[in-house]
Amino acid sequence: MLFNSYPFLLLYLPVVLAAFFAIGRFSRPLAALWLFAASLFFYGWWNPAYVGLLIGSILFNFAMGSAISAAHRRGTATRAKGLLCAAIGGDLALLGFYKYANFFLASTNQLLGTGWHVQEVILPLGISFFTFTQIAFLVDAYRGEVKERNFIHYGLFVTYFPHLIAGPVLHHKEMMPQFAEPRTYRLHWENLSVGLSIFFIGLFKKTVLADGVGQYSTPVFDAAAAGQVLTLFEAWGGALAYTLQLYFDFSGYSDMAIGLSRLFGVRLPLNFHSPYKATSIVEFWRRWHMTLSRFLRDYLYFALGGNRKGRARRYVNLMVTMLLGGLWHGAGWTFVVWGGLHGLYLCVNHAWTHLAGRRLPGRFLASRAVKLLAWLVTFTAVVVGWVFFRAAGFDAAIAMLQGMAGLNGVALPNALAARLGGAWPMLAEHGFSTYLGGGSQFIFTWLWTITLLTIVVATPNTQQILHRFEPALQRYRTEEASELRLLQHLHSALSWKPSSRWALATGVIAALGVLAMSRISEFLYFQF
Repeated sequence: MLFNSYPFLLLYLPVVLAAFFAIGRFSRPLAALWLFAASLFFYGWWNPAYVGLLIGSILFNFAMGSAISAAHRRGTATRAKGLLCAAIGGDLALLGFYKYANFFLASTNQLLGTGWHVQEVILPLGISFFTFTQIAFLVDAYRGEVKERNFIHYGLFVTYFPHLIAGPVLHHKEMMPQFAEPRTYRLHWENLSVGLSIFFIGLFKKTVLADGVGQYSTPVFDAAAAGQVLTLFEAWGGALAYTLQLYFDFSGYSDMAIGLSRLFGVRLPLNFHSPYKATSIVEFWRRWHMTLSRFLRDYLYFALGGNRKGRARRYVNLMVTMLLGGLWHGAGWTFVVWGGLHGLYLCVNHAWTHLAGRRLPGRFLASRAVKLLAWLVTFTAVVVGWVFFRAAGFDAAIAMLQGMAGLNGVALPNALAARLGGAWPMLAEHGFSTYLGGGSQFIFTWLWTITLLTIVVATPNTQQILHRFEPALQRYRTEEASELRLLQHLHSALSWKPSSRWALATGVIAALGVLAMSRISEFLYFQF
């Protein structure tokens, strides 16, 4: 079931929400059980066969977590560590089979010339998210940090439908205490108004903005996969269109998840905070898929030694973490290359920070010109990485990058060139050429990308608009001075408040978002 579907909006959500608060008036455990069951139904809407897999994973991890906690309390560290390794091994084996079996067999067959095969395995939705969520729970049980052992709350923590399919990656210390609080089970009108506003902003981002610009990225990547030669503007138009499609798709989902959860009086962790405003790759990963970055940092990068074993080892740890992060996103070598690129980016970023901090004055590094250059370099590096993330294969990715580098020349649609008048001969002298057709495609591609990129870099995000009402569990604390100045102006301009003006604006956004739901459009992160 999709958030951006009529069955969800008109049937599932009203029924689940009304019943949750109605039951909560008499029995909080039964209300939690109702939401647990409703979340399983939400998951089973896609494929009922995998509900059993999800329940089995929950039972296994809860039992193993309880055993690990008991061993920790008794002081039997060896047994606790053995149980932890066995439990994580079981989780990774399940994830590996469903997500990577076909990929590794295909890679082995290609490398060795063998013909091994297994029946095509259908990837269960959200398996990466609920697996990582439970691995974090197991590790924290081993560390003695698990305090609550209510099975219904644990099952709800894992299956909670706003996050189940595409995140955020939840932490038990953040969520399970909220399910134990009495106020969670009481209806609050502020939660309804704030939650619905956030949800409909997210719906608008998905159905209007992401799906709107997505129609201009797909033909370009399909052309690259088919071996067509792409010129500079075609390749960059497609790459930027996908860059913005992914941004608003994931931002929209993150908003919708936070908004839906707020309806139930539960705050989710912040997962997305204007990452394309970042002026470094380090900052980008503090803003993009923030809970996954936190998981990789806390349970992989730190486990490998982090930066505690010298600068060279730090760079190795960064590269390993990002390679595995890339593989987590998808079972394909293009995802591994994408992760490797970001690992390299992070190594260069840390090396530059170390060198610049010692050799260059702080006033120079804080200047507007340097910040603008840093943003441009960071954004360009991210766009190049997204090419591998999106491309159907290496040939398609290389074809895109060749076009973006201008190796196939610079061309404009013939109809557009004819309207440039006297400027065209000068452009032709500098190597510009023309091609037939595609004039409207060219114009709308760049209208969409320029408009959306302006929104991305020059406007506040949803959390900033609703900052007075603490929409998520925490705020992003290291914003640039320009963003802080923007927040100061929000009080009189875009700061959300329960008013008739905002009610009208939210109604218009909601109507546009719902009217744009003309076809089934899955979220891009569903495939991970």
